Amino acid sequence: MEQDRIRDIISRALEEDIGEGDVTTSAIVAPEAVVSGRFVAKEGGVVAGLEVADMTFIVVDDQIRFTARVKDGSRTEPGQVLATVEGPGRRVLAAERVALNFLQRMSGIATMTRVFADAVRGTRAIILDTRKTAPGIRVLDKWAVRLGGGENHRMGLYDMVLIKENHITVAGGVAEAVRRVRAMVGAKPLVEVEVKNIGEFKEALTLNVDRILLDNMSLEELAEAGRLAGGNVRLEASGNITLGNVAAVAAAGVDFISVGSLTHSARALDINFLIDPPHNSKNIDTLK
Repeated sequence: MEQDRIRDIISRALEEDIGEGDVTTSAIVAPEAVVSGRFVAKEGGVVAGLEVADMTFIVVDDQIRFTARVKDGSRTEPGQVLATVEGPGRRVLAAERVALNFLQRMSGIATMTRVFADAVRGTRAIILDTRKTAPGIRVLDKWAVRLGGGENHRMGLYDMVLIKENHITVAGGVAEAVRRVRAMVGAKPLVEVEVKNIGEFKEALTLNVDRILLDNMSLEELAEAGRLAGGNVRLEASGNITLGNVAAVAAAGVDFISVGSLTHSARALDINFLIDPPHNSKNIDTLK
């Protein structure tokens, strides 16, 4: 099912880019021409999205041969060749930008995630993503987080209960919000509740929830929450988490740290796609 969803994402991206056809390439590249090219990292980072790039070329033309030279999730250095491509010239050029867009975005997310994960290494804290993803491509954003060494929080509103501040406001309190959830879903799905101060935290401790999200709390409050919990409930820190404070948040003793910037602010990794100069004449028949 996930593969089908990814193919749909790729197909929509290609339709958006190609439209009625690549005017420039049609004018310049002969129909029978075969080209080869390579994806090259212009900076160091963590590569992610090679499988998606491969799928992009396959969707355009299954005669295109995509060969990954490194593995998704591996560290890259400037100038390193990440993958090579060979196939019908017009079709390669029709696919390369969409493939590169996916590869750069996913690699940027994976790179930022790895930096955060490295910053909390040696603690028990696990770096989580959030739902602050690009609309329509969440499955790719969250895949990139996993490749970077983080873990996924819920995929959407459907696969986990997270009682947030607005739910608590509507319900009139933490206890009432939890009661309404339990009345509908019972004890089966994981239930997490967000609290914004120690008073709400103490109330949440009495409600038999699976996880408590400590929103925008100070380091002192995080440490106090850990002492009060005594290991009986898992704690997640969230809100304004940066590379400057994530190590201190982890040291306060939380189990999870959710970081929205992994997906909403990650800078795309700088990667080039370059066509190789022609060494000899090739045409489509050489691929058969």
